[in-house]
Amino acid sequence: MVNIHEPGPLEGRLAQWPVLAVAGALEVRLAETEAEVEQAQRLRYHIFYEEMSAVPSPEMREERRDFDKFDEVCDHLLVVDRSVHTDDGQPLVVGTYRLMRDVDAARVGGFYTSGEFDISKMLDGNAGMRVLELGRSCVLKSYRNRTTTMQLLWKGLMAFVARFSIDLMFGCASFAGTDPDAIALPLSYMHHFHAMPANVAVRARPEICVPMNRMAKDAIDPKEGLRACPPLLKGYLRAGAFIGDGAVIDRQFATIDVFIYFPLSHIDARYKSRFGLTT
Repeated sequence: MVNIHEPGPLEGRLAQWPVLAVAGALEVRLAETEAEVEQAQRLRYHIFYEEMSAVPSPEMREERRDFDKFDEVCDHLLVVDRSVHTDDGQPLVVGTYRLMRDVDAARVGGFYTSGEFDISKMLDGNAGMRVLELGRSCVLKSYRNRTTTMQLLWKGLMAFVARFSIDLMFGCASFAGTDPDAIALPLSYMHHFHAMPANVAVRARPEICVPMNRMAKDAIDPKEGLRACPPLLKGYLRAGAFIGDGAVIDRQFATIDVFIYFPLSHIDARYKSRFGLTT
């Protein structure tokens, strides 16, 4: 079922949402139908389970979709290519972001991120703010070398943030692989140069925490540390995000996850201008 935040039929709510941005044949918008959500889930399955090393459940393998209980209460941001169509005639989904507001998390028992990180101090320290969890971001391989695709996802995200007056974004970002020593430089760089404020600090759950402080601060070249981060994580850091304390090895997805804390008040002015965020 597609998420409905407000009373009334699906068509009535989403009629407020024109296409959020267009670049050539690409456009970014919210999923409006279950078929579009399933397209996003199939894209996620292809990237996470076929292209990468995630381990699907038998149900996921049979349906060739990545799905969980959170999908039904989330909004799904899509980049579609109107020049390419699926077998059933729908424009091809080439990029996606899963978005969950606090009011939606309450309907499903909490945020996805809380399975890996203790976010209670962050939520308490930001009581009264509107928060948004980001997740399941991915782009089809043949579209990753087009900066337009990721820019459209960000423009759509910023339009969503403005529509719902979001104050704070957060979520997980991932490194491929499960060996923390192989990414000692970027982990240590984030630990020393991008740590969250102490009063709202998020920490990896103690039973699964992997220390990020693996190199001394004076041994790190910040430019090299940033360069060693994956593109999406690099974008978050450049835009003004902070990082939680401790990483987590996600065995199902064969990744190492870090926590992203992104108050909108801290977003870099260049990003506000680029993506049309004026508040």
